[in-house]
Amino acid sequence: MRIAVIQLGYDDREPVADRVTRAADLVCAQEGHDFVVLPELWAPGGFSYRRWDERAEPVDGPIASAMSAAARDAGVMLHAGSIVERPADGGIGPEGKHLWNTSLVFAPDGSLAATYRKIHRFGFGQGEPLLMEAGDVLSLIDVPDPSSPAGVARAALSTCYDLRFPELYRAQLDAGATLFVIPAAWPAARVRHWSLLAHARAIENQCVVVACNTAGTHAGVEMGGHSQVVLPTGDVASMAGSDEQVLSVDVDMRVVGDYRTSFPVLRDRRLPLGRSGVVRG
Repeated sequence: MRIAVIQLGYDDREPVADRVTRAADLVCAQEGHDFVVLPELWAPGGFSYRRWDERAEPVDGPIASAMSAAARDAGVMLHAGSIVERPADGGIGPEGKHLWNTSLVFAPDGSLAATYRKIHRFGFGQGEPLLMEAGDVLSLIDVPDPSSPAGVARAALSTCYDLRFPELYRAQLDAGATLFVIPAAWPAARVRHWSLLAHARAIENQCVVVACNTAGTHAGVEMGGHSQVVLPTGDVASMAGSDEQVLSVDVDMRVVGDYRTSFPVLRDRRLPLGRSGVVRG
Protein backbone atom coordinates (compact mmCIF):
# COMPACT_ATOMS: atom_id res chain seq x y z
CA MET A 1 0.00 0.00 0.00
CA ARG A 2 1.40 3.36 -1.00
CA ILE A 3 0.39 5.99 1.56
CA ALA A 4 0.77 9.78 1.42
CA VAL A 5 0.62 11.64 4.74
CA ILE A 6 0.10 15.38 4.20
CA GLN A 7 1.37 17.27 7.24
CA LEU A 8 -0.32 20.53 6.33
CA GLY A 9 1.03 23.73 7.88
CA TYR A 10 -0.96 26.93 8.25
CA ASP A 11 -1.44 30.06 10.33
CA ASP A 12 -4.26 32.50 11.03
CA ARG A 13 -3.32 34.81 8.15
CA GLU A 14 -4.33 32.30 5.47
CA PRO A 15 -8.00 32.55 4.44
CA VAL A 16 -9.85 29.26 4.80
CA ALA A 17 -10.83 29.25 1.11
CA ASP A 18 -7.17 29.59 0.10
CA ARG A 19 -6.20 26.80 2.47
CA VAL A 20 -8.85 24.50 1.01
CA THR A 21 -7.56 25.17 -2.50
CA ARG A 22 -3.99 24.55 -1.40
CA ALA A 23 -4.91 21.30 0.37
CA ALA A 24 -6.83 20.10 -2.69
CA ASP A 25 -3.79 20.82 -4.87
CA LEU A 26 -1.59 18.82 -2.49
CA VAL A 27 -4.01 15.89 -2.68
CA CYS A 28 -4.10 16.04 -6.47
CA ALA A 29 -0.29 15.88 -6.48
CA GLN A 30 -0.46 12.46 -4.77
CA GLU A 31 -1.74 10.62 -7.85
CA GLY A 32 -0.32 7.10 -7.84
CA HIS A 33 -0.83 6.58 -4.11
CA ASP A 34 -3.45 4.20 -2.77
CA PHE A 35 -4.35 6.20 0.35
CA VAL A 36 -3.86 9.87 1.26
CA VAL A 37 -4.38 11.40 4.71
CA LEU A 38 -4.87 15.02 5.88
CA PRO A 39 -4.83 16.31 9.50
CA GLU A 40 -7.65 17.08 11.91
CA LEU A 41 -9.61 20.34 11.50
CA TRP A 42 -7.05 21.75 9.07
CA ALA A 43 -9.62 24.07 7.44
CA PRO A 44 -11.57 25.53 10.41
CA GLY A 45 -8.53 25.45 12.72
CA GLY A 46 -7.86 22.86 15.40
CA PHE A 47 -7.64 25.44 18.22
CA SER A 48 -9.72 28.21 16.60
CA TYR A 49 -12.68 27.57 18.90
CA ARG A 50 -14.20 31.02 18.43
CA ARG A 51 -14.48 30.52 14.68
CA TRP A 52 -15.91 27.00 14.69
CA ASP A 53 -19.57 27.95 14.60
CA GLU A 54 -19.18 30.22 11.57
CA ARG A 55 -16.93 27.70 9.81
CA ALA A 56 -19.14 24.68 10.44
CA GLU A 57 -20.73 22.88 7.50
CA PRO A 58 -22.51 19.62 6.66
CA VAL A 59 -20.71 16.54 5.35
CA ASP A 60 -21.62 17.58 1.80
CA GLY A 61 -20.53 21.21 2.24
CA PRO A 62 -17.85 23.21 0.39
CA ILE A 63 -14.84 21.56 2.06
CA ALA A 64 -16.26 18.11 1.39
CA SER A 65 -16.97 19.02 -2.23
CA ALA A 66 -13.41 20.21 -2.77
CA MET A 67 -11.96 17.08 -1.16
CA SER A 68 -14.29 14.82 -3.13
CA ALA A 69 -13.10 16.41 -6.37
CA ALA A 70 -9.45 16.13 -5.32
CA ALA A 71 -9.83 12.43 -4.49
CA ARG A 72 -11.50 11.81 -7.84
CA ASP A 73 -8.93 13.83 -9.80
CA ALA A 74 -6.02 12.02 -8.13
CA GLY A 75 -7.73 8.62 -8.22
CA VAL A 76 -6.95 8.00 -4.54
CA MET A 77 -8.82 7.05 -1.42
CA LEU A 78 -8.64 10.19 0.72
CA HIS A 79 -8.99 10.60 4.45
CA ALA A 80 -9.72 14.34 4.30
CA GLY A 81 -9.04 14.95 7.97
CA SER A 82 -11.98 16.38 9.87
CA ILE A 83 -14.42 19.28 9.66
CA VAL A 84 -16.59 21.05 12.19
CA GLU A 85 -19.86 19.39 11.21
CA ARG A 86 -23.24 21.04 11.49
CA PRO A 87 -25.80 18.54 10.16
CA ALA A 88 -27.80 19.73 7.18
CA ASP A 89 -31.01 18.74 8.96
CA GLY A 90 -30.18 20.93 11.95
CA GLY A 91 -29.84 17.90 14.19
CA ILE A 92 -28.95 18.36 17.84
CA GLY A 93 -27.08 15.81 19.95
CA PRO A 94 -27.99 14.41 23.38
CA GLU A 95 -26.11 17.23 25.16
CA GLY A 96 -28.02 19.87 23.20
CA LYS A 97 -25.12 20.87 20.95
CA HIS A 98 -25.25 21.05 17.16
CA LEU A 99 -21.56 20.60 16.21
CA TRP A 100 -19.34 17.53 15.83
CA ASN A 101 -15.67 16.96 14.98
CA THR A 102 -16.26 14.72 11.98
CA SER A 103 -13.75 12.93 9.76
CA LEU A 104 -14.55 12.35 6.08
CA VAL A 105 -13.18 9.58 3.86
CA PHE A 106 -13.67 9.68 0.09
CA ALA A 107 -13.36 6.81 -2.38
CA PRO A 108 -11.27 7.20 -5.55
CA ASP A 109 -14.44 8.04 -7.49
CA GLY A 110 -15.11 10.97 -5.13
CA SER A 111 -18.01 9.40 -3.27
CA LEU A 112 -18.19 9.74 0.51
CA ALA A 113 -17.13 6.32 1.78
CA ALA A 114 -17.08 6.83 5.56
CA THR A 115 -17.47 9.36 8.36
CA TYR A 116 -16.32 9.30 11.97
CA ARG A 117 -17.44 11.60 14.78
CA LYS A 118 -14.63 12.03 17.32
CA ILE A 119 -15.46 10.12 20.48
CA HIS A 120 -13.06 11.71 22.98
CA ARG A 121 -13.26 15.52 23.07
CA PHE A 122 -10.20 17.46 24.18
CA GLY A 123 -10.41 20.49 26.44
CA PHE A 124 -11.25 19.40 30.01
CA GLY A 125 -14.64 21.07 29.90
CA GLN A 126 -13.59 23.83 27.48
CA GLY A 127 -13.08 23.79 23.70
CA GLU A 128 -14.49 20.60 22.25
CA PRO A 129 -16.48 19.43 25.31
CA LEU A 130 -18.08 22.86 25.62
CA LEU A 131 -18.94 23.30 21.94
CA MET A 132 -19.25 19.84 20.43
CA GLU A 133 -21.11 16.59 20.86
CA ALA A 134 -19.17 13.35 21.30
CA GLY A 135 -19.38 10.58 18.74
CA ASP A 136 -20.37 7.12 19.94
CA VAL A 137 -19.83 4.81 16.97
CA LEU A 138 -16.73 2.95 15.78
CA SER A 139 -15.92 3.56 12.13
CA LEU A 140 -13.93 1.07 10.05
CA ILE A 141 -13.48 1.02 6.29
CA ASP A 142 -11.65 -1.04 3.68
CA VAL A 143 -8.82 0.84 1.97
CA PRO A 144 -6.99 -0.29 -1.19
CA ASP A 145 -4.14 -2.69 -0.46
CA PRO A 146 -2.44 -4.22 -3.51
CA SER A 147 -0.36 -6.53 -1.26
CA SER A 148 -3.46 -8.27 0.10
CA PRO A 149 -5.15 -11.19 -1.69
CA ALA A 150 -8.46 -9.43 -1.02
CA GLY A 151 -7.08 -6.17 -2.37
CA VAL A 152 -8.03 -4.21 0.77
CA ALA A 153 -6.92 -3.60 4.35
CA ARG A 154 -9.30 -2.90 7.24
CA ALA A 155 -8.70 0.62 8.54
CA ALA A 156 -10.10 2.05 11.78
CA LEU A 157 -10.70 5.77 12.20
CA SER A 158 -9.91 7.88 15.25
CA THR A 159 -8.90 11.48 15.86
CA CYS A 160 -6.16 13.21 17.89
CA TYR A 161 -7.12 13.02 21.60
CA ASP A 162 -8.61 9.56 20.98
CA LEU A 163 -5.00 8.37 20.88
CA ARG A 164 -4.82 8.58 24.68
CA PHE A 165 -7.55 5.96 25.18
CA PRO A 166 -6.19 2.45 24.47
CA GLU A 167 -9.57 0.77 24.98
CA LEU A 168 -10.82 2.40 21.78
CA TYR A 169 -8.05 0.75 19.78
CA ARG A 170 -8.69 -2.62 21.42
CA ALA A 171 -12.30 -2.33 20.28
CA GLN A 172 -11.13 -1.48 16.77
CA LEU A 173 -8.71 -4.40 16.84
CA ASP A 174 -11.53 -6.74 17.85
CA ALA A 175 -13.58 -5.34 14.96
CA GLY A 176 -10.91 -6.51 12.53
CA ALA A 177 -8.60 -3.51 12.16
CA THR A 178 -5.09 -3.94 10.81
CA LEU A 179 -4.53 -0.22 10.21
CA PHE A 180 -5.20 2.74 12.52
CA VAL A 181 -5.61 6.14 10.83
CA ILE A 182 -5.24 9.09 13.21
CA PRO A 183 -5.45 12.71 11.95
CA ALA A 184 -4.58 15.28 14.59
CA ALA A 185 -3.99 18.88 15.60
CA TRP A 186 -1.49 17.95 18.33
CA PRO A 187 0.48 20.81 19.88
CA ALA A 188 4.27 21.03 20.07
CA ALA A 189 4.12 21.25 23.87
CA ARG A 190 3.15 17.56 24.07
CA VAL A 191 4.59 16.19 20.85
CA ARG A 192 6.59 13.58 22.79
CA HIS A 193 3.28 12.09 23.96
CA TRP A 194 2.10 12.03 20.34
CA SER A 195 5.09 9.99 19.21
CA LEU A 196 5.11 7.62 22.18
CA LEU A 197 1.39 6.90 22.10
CA ALA A 198 1.38 6.22 18.36
CA HIS A 199 4.17 3.72 18.91
CA ALA A 200 2.28 2.13 21.80
CA ARG A 201 -0.94 1.73 19.80
CA ALA A 202 1.01 0.04 16.99
CA ILE A 203 2.96 -2.31 19.26
CA GLU A 204 0.22 -3.34 21.69
CA ASN A 205 -2.31 -4.04 18.90
CA GLN A 206 0.16 -5.26 16.26
CA CYS A 207 -1.31 -2.86 13.72
CA VAL A 208 0.08 -0.28 11.32
CA VAL A 209 -0.44 3.29 12.57
CA VAL A 210 -0.76 6.23 10.18
CA ALA A 211 -0.68 9.38 12.32
CA CYS A 212 -1.07 12.69 10.47
CA ASN A 213 -0.45 15.86 12.48
CA THR A 214 -0.57 19.57 11.71
CA ALA A 215 2.35 22.00 11.30
CA GLY A 216 2.47 25.76 11.79
CA THR A 217 0.94 27.96 14.50
CA HIS A 218 -2.70 29.02 14.78
CA ALA A 219 -4.83 30.59 17.50
CA GLY A 220 -1.58 31.14 19.40
CA VAL A 221 -0.80 27.40 19.57
CA GLU A 222 2.32 25.94 17.97
CA MET A 223 1.59 22.60 16.31
CA GLY A 224 3.83 19.59 16.83
CA GLY A 225 4.18 18.05 13.39
CA HIS A 226 6.07 14.74 13.50
CA SER A 227 3.50 12.81 11.50
CA GLN A 228 4.52 9.18 11.31
CA VAL A 229 3.85 5.73 9.95
CA VAL A 230 4.62 3.04 12.53
CA LEU A 231 4.74 -0.69 11.85
CA PRO A 232 3.39 -3.39 14.22
CA THR A 233 6.97 -4.18 15.22
CA GLY A 234 7.37 -0.66 16.55
CA ASP A 235 9.69 0.28 13.70
CA VAL A 236 9.07 3.69 12.15
CA ALA A 237 8.56 3.48 8.39
CA SER A 238 8.69 7.28 8.10
CA MET A 239 8.46 10.37 10.31
CA ALA A 240 8.14 14.04 9.41
CA GLY A 241 9.81 17.00 11.06
CA SER A 242 7.96 19.99 12.48
CA ASP A 243 7.27 21.93 9.23
CA GLU A 244 4.83 21.26 6.40
CA GLN A 245 5.82 18.03 4.70
CA VAL A 246 4.39 15.17 2.69
CA LEU A 247 5.46 11.64 3.58
CA SER A 248 5.25 9.02 0.84
CA VAL A 249 5.49 5.54 2.32
CA ASP A 250 5.18 2.06 0.85
CA VAL A 251 3.82 -0.37 3.45
CA ASP A 252 3.44 -4.09 2.79
CA MET A 253 0.41 -4.78 4.96
CA ARG A 254 1.34 -8.45 5.12
CA VAL A 255 3.64 -7.33 7.95
CA VAL A 256 0.60 -7.36 10.24
CA GLY A 257 -0.31 -11.01 9.73
CA ASP A 258 3.32 -12.10 9.60
CA TYR A 259 4.19 -10.40 12.87
CA ARG A 260 1.05 -11.60 14.63
CA THR A 261 2.06 -15.14 13.65
CA SER A 262 5.74 -14.89 14.58
CA PHE A 263 5.11 -13.00 17.84
CA PRO A 264 1.57 -14.05 18.83
CA VAL A 265 1.12 -11.78 21.85
CA LEU A 266 -2.55 -11.13 21.08
CA ARG A 267 -3.36 -14.78 21.67
CA ASP A 268 -2.36 -14.35 25.32
CA ARG A 269 -5.00 -11.74 26.15
CA ARG A 270 -6.99 -12.80 29.24
CA LEU A 271 -9.27 -9.84 29.88
CA PRO A 272 -11.94 -9.27 30.97
CA LEU A 273 -11.20 -10.79 34.36
CA GLY A 274 -13.97 -12.02 36.57
CA ARG A 275 -14.30 -11.37 40.28
CA SER A 276 -11.51 -13.86 40.95
CA GLY A 277 -9.14 -11.36 39.32
CA VAL A 278 -9.67 -8.75 42.06
CA VAL A 279 -7.65 -8.87 45.28
CA ARG A 280 -9.04 -6.86 48.17
CA GLY A 281 -6.82 -5.89 51.06
